[in-house]
Amino acid sequence: MSGWATSILMYHSVSDRGGATSIAPAVFAMQMRALAQSGVSCLTLGDWADLRGAGRLPARSVVVTFDDGFADFDQAAWPVMRDLGIRPIVYLPTDYMGGREGWRGIADPPRPLMGWDRVEALAGQGVLFGNHTRSHPDLTALPEAGIEAEVQGGAGVLADRLGAAPAHFAPPYGLAGPRERAVIARAHVTSVGTRLGVAGQGDDLHDLPRIEMFYFQNPARWQAHLAGRGGPYLALRRTLRAVKGAATKPWVGLK
Repeated sequence: MSGWATSILMYHSVSDRGGATSIAPAVFAMQMRALAQSGVSCLTLGDWADLRGAGRLPARSVVVTFDDGFADFDQAAWPVMRDLGIRPIVYLPTDYMGGREGWRGIADPPRPLMGWDRVEALAGQGVLFGNHTRSHPDLTALPEAGIEAEVQGGAGVLADRLGAAPAHFAPPYGLAGPRERAVIARAHVTSVGTRLGVAGQGDDLHDLPRIEMFYFQNPARWQAHLAGRGGPYLALRRTLRAVKGAATKPWVGLK
């Protein structure tokens, strides 16, 4: 199999709220249009996993993911992607659907999440949904029974609501070590985190890196990444994250 690299894009809110977990609607539309015009293969996560297993991934590809299921996904993000033929996956914290975010690092005021009626309608339109636990905890701080309850509980709710168990998972805050990944892997085909980078041949299916799209609001920088020239910038961002992580717990500001 020839070499390949996949950019798994990470979004949260598409709104003008500001902060690292919000992308302005105009910026998001620019990013999606550039992706659609780039010629890079845009895959669903399910198709990506199947192609990887078969050894048939293209040299470069993109998967679009959203964490948390904010209401603005339905209002601002999906209409853009639908019109461009891009099918994303949205990871849902099932206890919060129809309410507002209630975990650490939330916006002020807290942002609303989609209700199950909209989730079910969007599933019918081609949006994929994944498991983001029940209550959005730091899994690494829980005993093993608590991890099982969060992971299996979220999967069970999604299966009941959507008619099939979710194949894909995203741990809250990107926090999952070997113990947590073992639980996740028993019920899910993939798991994505917040480790910054492109997914390559050596990456664990249950520890996949993603591209934080807050870093690609500049059109030229995003176009360069899509053209395969983004390596130096990603290396710089990883270095800056490491410096910041020396002073505070990694990724808290991103989730």
